[in-house]
Amino acid sequence: MLRGADIIVTARDAQGLLIGVSRALSDFHYCTYLSDLAVDVANQRMGIGRELIRRTHEIAGLQTQLILLAAPAARDYYPHIGMLPHDSCWLIRGQS
Repeated sequence: MLRGADIIVTARDAQGLLIGVSRALSDFHYCTYLSDLAVDVANQRMGIGRELIRRTHEIAGLQTQLILLAAPAARDYYPHIGMLPHDSCWLIRGQS
């Protein structure tokens, strides 16, 4: 999972403990797919997720469109930080 990522950004506390991570795939020109964003529950609501997204987009190139599929529990978070919903997205779910 990590080996196939183009971009991995981490957030760590003062002791070096991992408290947040973003993982993305990008062509570095047109689009960047932010496939995973996670922040430890005890460290949420401190701007860590927003900063992980900002740094991920910066590494990919600000000219790229940043795309993600929100987990149901996180749907209200993304508009809060300025991300726009998109009504033209389709997917084929993976087989289980």
